Amino acid sequence: MENTRNLKDTALPSAWAEMFGHENPSALMQPQAYRLAFADPEFLLRREVRGVRMQLEMLKPDLAQSEAGIEHTVVVFGSARFVSAETAQAQLAAAMLSGDAQTLQKAQRAVRTAVYYEQAREFASLVANACSCLPEREKLYICTGGGPGIMEAANRGAQESGTPSVALNIVLPHEQVPNPYVTSALSFKFHYFALRKMHFMMRAKALVAFPGGFGTLDELFEVLTLVQTQKAKPVPILLYGSDYWKRMFDTSVLVDEGTISEEDLKLFQYVDTPQDAWKAICDFYHLPV
Repeated sequence: MENTRNLKDTALPSAWAEMFGHENPSALMQPQAYRLAFADPEFLLRREVRGVRMQLEMLKPDLAQSEAGIEHTVVVFGSARFVSAETAQAQLAAAMLSGDAQTLQKAQRAVRTAVYYEQAREFASLVANACSCLPEREKLYICTGGGPGIMEAANRGAQESGTPSVALNIVLPHEQVPNPYVTSALSFKFHYFALRKMHFMMRAKALVAFPGGFGTLDELFEVLTLVQTQKAKPVPILLYGSDYWKRMFDTSVLVDEGTISEEDLKLFQYVDTPQDAWKAICDFYHLPV
């Protein structure tokens, strides 16, 4: 019975076995032309193979999330520069001792903006706890860009509630490493911004934009444009921190100048508390608050 096989075994050898199953390690050190195509980094990184790389970057996170049962997400955007209240208070204490006016001003600002960090953390915890009783395939999971600031706060809130969260990181000239609260099995690194933004939208059932800079604005307006042009289905798009967002851009100017219609203002709404943000999502999907 030594030749007995498992019915589930494939008749074809796996690519992994093809790459690493050789008894002779030197078999992997062949001239470039003789290497397996998928085991040849120089070939895979050629300009002509960019389309294949983009396909792989689309497929890998999609398969991993499907296998983990992640079907629906609440995407949280926001500044990478905000810090926790604890860190901000420590910076303020150090600044006061330094006696430097500019350092003190920055530390005071950090204390002010740390409110958003703590509220993003609270919001993520609220989502995680509220969804814990939902059927597995109906749960909403927090998804962020995986970096520091608001992203860290949201991943942290989910982790503190015992719930996994998704992180879609991006390779930058100054490496943006995953924050310490991401779920490692759901932490993905992207080369292409376009593919990363598509993944944000693929499972998003709501988007919450906390105050942020160019990156946050880019992600926010991409989503607004997709929904406005009906390239994406409507989802709750929540601008967290009405004072910030109303100072950031005056939507009445867009309407007055005819660059958007009055109806387009219904694509998003302002919220100012974690509870209001979650209620807006629940109202949209008729979920119990």
